[in-house]
Amino acid sequence: MSLSLSQSEENYLKSIFNLLDENSALKDNRVSTNLIAKDLQTKASSVTEMIKKLSDKGLLLLEKYKGCSLTSIGKKEAIEIIRKHRLWETFLVEKLAFNWNEVHDIAEQLEHIKSPILTNKLSAFLNHPNFDPHGDPIPDENGIFPKHDSIQKLKDTLINQNSIVVKIGSDNADLLSHLSKNNIGIHSQIKCLEKNEFDDSMKVEIDSQHSITLSKKVVKNIYIKIIK
Repeated sequence: MSLSLSQSEENYLKSIFNLLDENSALKDNRVSTNLIAKDLQTKASSVTEMIKKLSDKGLLLLEKYKGCSLTSIGKKEAIEIIRKHRLWETFLVEKLAFNWNEVHDIAEQLEHIKSPILTNKLSAFLNHPNFDPHGDPIPDENGIFPKHDSIQKLKDTLINQNSIVVKIGSDNADLLSHLSKNNIGIHSQIKCLEKNEFDDSMKVEIDSQHSITLSKKVVKNIYIKIIK
């Protein structure tokens, strides 16, 4: 059974899990106070206070001057929050026809509903999806994440290599809206036509129909799978 946690505490656990997941090279698999503060857009002093509270609840391991990591209980709680968030995003897009750039903030609210029965029924209603509308993996009720096969970053693709988009590495609404306006989404076919070494921008062809130049900021957030 899940612990009784505030929304703020759940947000911290989710943030720490995602930071550790996205930064696998972090020393000793620990995340710093400053990194958490930046991710949650809050003061380092507030982070220090919350980390102490979560550590006292047995959810974090804290080592002075070295940062913190999740305990097994903390990790389980974080994964459950992420599961709910991504299931709700999927529901909003697939069943209520929201655009993929509209669902993050709504799912941020819905993820705090404390009902494992509802979460499991929602997953079953959606036929237990493996990935959300942005291509992020949805953990199952045992906390196991499905994996993309042979995923890589678009920036690492070769010229004239055919691929499909399988994941967007940011939930930024402006980025997602920009991609939609250029008909780029999950399962879009994408081929690199040119790479600009000056600014790391890239000219790509989308679905064999039109070409567009993508900035470095956009390119770094697109993940692909090579197709023959």
